Amino acid sequence: MRWWFAVLVALTLLSGCKSRCRQLSEKLCDCTLNSNEKTSCLQRAGNAETNSPPTEADEAVCDRLYEGCDCRLVDTPTGKIRCGLARELDGADAGMN
Repeated sequence: MRWWFAVLVALTLLSGCKSRCRQLSEKLCDCTLNSNEKTSCLQRAGNAETNSPPTEADEAVCDRLYEGCDCRLVDTPTGKIRCGLARELDGADAGMN
């Protein structure tokens, strides 16, 4: 019976160890239309993090974006910016078409 408890504790601890960027990626995966797309999205997110772990600067950006990212708005320009899928055009970028 003790080993079940050890497994439960290990799973609980491991689930809280995801980077903030991984959490943001998974939040975006929740916006997909069906379970197959979500599964593929989660796999890509895991592979991306393994192949290119986020830096401290990346984590700070992901942390800032996480709360503002909303599936209901992700298909709008503002929603894309709030989820980190696009960036706002500033004065210098606006003239570069």
